Amino acid sequence: MMIVHNRWIKLCALAAFVLAGLGACAPTPQTLVEPSSMREIVGTNEPFASENVYFVLTDRFVNGDHRNDQRDQGGPNRTFDRPTPGAPPGKTDNIGYLGGDFKGLLDNADYIAEMGFTAVWLTPVVDNPDEAFTGGDPARWDTSMSDRGKTGYHGYWGVNFYKLDEHLPSAGLGFAELTAGLKQKGLKTVLDVVANHGSPSFTMPVDQAKYGELYDKDNRLIADHQNLPPEELRPDANPLHRFYRAERDLVQLSNLDDRRPEVMEYLVGAYTQWLDQGADALRLDTIGHMPHTFWAEFARRMRAHRPGIFLFGERFAYEPEKIAEHTLVENGALSVLDFPLKKAMGEVFENPDSDYRQIEVALFLKGGPYRNVYELTTFYDNHDMPRLNASDEGFIDANHLLFTVRGIPVVYYGSESGFMRGTQEHQGNRNYFGSEGIAGARQSLVREKLMRIAKVRRDTPALQRGVQVNIEFNGHRAAFYRVYQQNGVAQTALVLLNKGNAPERFAIGAMAQKGRWRSAIDGRERQIDGPVELTVGPHDVEVLLRNAPITSPALLEALEGDG
Repeated sequence: MMIVHNRWIKLCALAAFVLAGLGACAPTPQTLVEPSSMREIVGTNEPFASENVYFVLTDRFVNGDHRNDQRDQGGPNRTFDRPTPGAPPGKTDNIGYLGGDFKGLLDNADYIAEMGFTAVWLTPVVDNPDEAFTGGDPARWDTSMSDRGKTGYHGYWGVNFYKLDEHLPSAGLGFAELTAGLKQKGLKTVLDVVANHGSPSFTMPVDQAKYGELYDKDNRLIADHQNLPPEELRPDANPLHRFYRAERDLVQLSNLDDRRPEVMEYLVGAYTQWLDQGADALRLDTIGHMPHTFWAEFARRMRAHRPGIFLFGERFAYEPEKIAEHTLVENGALSVLDFPLKKAMGEVFENPDSDYRQIEVALFLKGGPYRNVYELTTFYDNHDMPRLNASDEGFIDANHLLFTVRGIPVVYYGSESGFMRGTQEHQGNRNYFGSEGIAGARQSLVREKLMRIAKVRRDTPALQRGVQVNIEFNGHRAAFYRVYQQNGVAQTALVLLNKGNAPERFAIGAMAQKGRWRSAIDGRERQIDGPVELTVGPHDVEVLLRNAPITSPALLEALEGDG
């Protein structure tokens, strides 16, 4: 009998694959029985489920090469170092480029890998305009959806999807060299890609070079908004308008027309190029702004080029049924960023008196709308929303949960030290981190505790792909199992979380599993022969591991009901 939480999982994972990903922090699961005689229990066989992801806004991470800063670019609409107007005294934000680049990222790859991360998600690397935007509403402190005076430092204003933005590479260090260098550090590359829009395209007092324009791989102009509002475009009459919809979408951004085959061909050609240069997975921006038919075809084309590639999208919605649509096979079988769980994590970890029950409701372990909850990418903040506004203890508790519950964890740069906590865009959310930020983070207790739990997940197949069975989510306490049994390999993790200020004593009764267990946190072993009581300190976690098939009748029954 098999309990598998994804009808469409790839059934090619072997025990050797699991064993190869293990390190010294966790006991190695052993081949115990003939596979045919062991019940299979697995949440997902998606290979990318093994990854811990660190998300960097490349321009704001580290400036490793000042020669590519382009400090004189843009003339009167300069692109480098543009402090956001209206900042209160002592506060900073910036809407210009600040110099972060491939060299700064690669030079600090060890800093990322030593935390237990195995993949780096980069913001888009494609060419963006060479001036600050003069249209739209003024970008000022504490505003949103306002772009006047802003630059494409973030990478999402593409004008040539085949060409690297000149602020990122250095001599001998293009994208291919970056991905190869990251791999040498044990880090895969997740590339952020955009398909629904290009650069801001209208409302400029005078039409600006590159804005609203699109270039092909030979750097030929193939589309131009011509500073016209969308309603005045004539896609069927003017060849330069054919890539765009004659209707508005996001602020002044050009609205690429998903219905036209030439748009699909352009995007597929561009992104397969970056795959060929070493991208391992793709994050798909703003997927809710294009129809499911487009994403199903785009996913088919990406997978045809790179079989098995992991694709996860951003649908900025907190309603599970909205983001779950994208996970269905007929809609492309994408993974998605788990916004409902993000919302629950903010409510719980920003408020010390909150209840873990809010997290349990958002997990959707049973009967939820998702194709497979174990393949969702999980997070508690990012570049498009306020950073987690929590104490150090709140960040520590959030990471303990993030790296042990179902899903693939993503951490935004700087959150390992509570950097710019509580701030949104145009308030410091995207501030420059740099060498000072890294040095400060190395002294942070938040980072110290994150390193511990991230390495445990990195080395523990049960936390990467095991089925989750909840024992308790109540008040400051959470307890659950993650169970993985496949191809003769068995591992169970018992996770105990305490987000309170006092020690908590957990009693595991009917679902206690007898056997020899070892702590993945401190390495100590214990024999469990029946109901057991375990104490977890304030704002701490315990992960006990057992490498043998499940025999507890109550736990087997719970797993059966979960299947």
